Amino acid sequence: MKISIIGVGLIGGSLALSLRKTIPVNKIFGVDTNSANLSKALELGIIDATSELDEAIEDSDLIILTVPVNSIQDLLPSILDKVKNNQVVMEMGSTQQEILEAINDHPKRGRLVAVHPMAGTEYSGPEAAIDDLFTGKNMVFCDIVRTDADAFEIAESICDALKMKPVFMNAKEHDLHTAYVSHISHITSFALALTVLEKEKSQGRIFELAGGGFASTVRLAKSSPDMWVPIFKQNKKNVLEVLEEHIRQLQRMHDVLEEEDYDTLFKLIKQSNKIKRIIK
Repeated sequence: MKISIIGVGLIGGSLALSLRKTIPVNKIFGVDTNSANLSKALELGIIDATSELDEAIEDSDLIILTVPVNSIQDLLPSILDKVKNNQVVMEMGSTQQEILEAINDHPKRGRLVAVHPMAGTEYSGPEAAIDDLFTGKNMVFCDIVRTDADAFEIAESICDALKMKPVFMNAKEHDLHTAYVSHISHITSFALALTVLEKEKSQGRIFELAGGGFASTVRLAKSSPDMWVPIFKQNKKNVLEVLEEHIRQLQRMHDVLEEEDYDTLFKLIKQSNKIKRIIK
């Protein structure tokens, strides 16, 4: 199988490393607007060759998009214009509804498999690639009824090769749920980092006390704005809904602390501990 990966950063690079170990791959082409990423991916042996987009589409059995969601939305119609009926396109966007609505009536819609691997780190670029990044994680398949059966079978084999667990949702459901379990975590981390950085201006030694708890809470603030601004833009409605509830909970904590109502504060923290049923 010949595979082209469009976007050879953390996700694309990790994907290439994993697939090279688990399925018969003849060649992996890398496509990226960042020439430094391509050079590094070649140097690290993540990809076999670089390619222009049109050549990659022409020469590949499987084309995988792992670029930011705004780029997926921009590129996908023209890629589908060019693919043949024996080729498969997989897009791995962190949002899905807006992307899929844009190509809903495309005559080659059936060659597309829309997936979101629920895996990642706060780091970016091919040097951040990890060959077991996806192991044991969920792969969300979106609106799979619109995908041709043979295209789905190939995507399913990729999911199996990565040792991921398939989950099936429609795009609207996916975007709502990811707003709660992923997008709110990132926007909260960005806000916390800004809070501490603002305080650090007047209290210069604050980071001397930053330990593991702070690091684990704020680590997502190291994530790339090139990736996350388009996600927030495309999933604005859901993110705002979740953010408003989060602000309400923060205000509740603020109020009971200000009122020195420690019994209620204890109950709120105890109630929050129920998250252990979901996250082990």
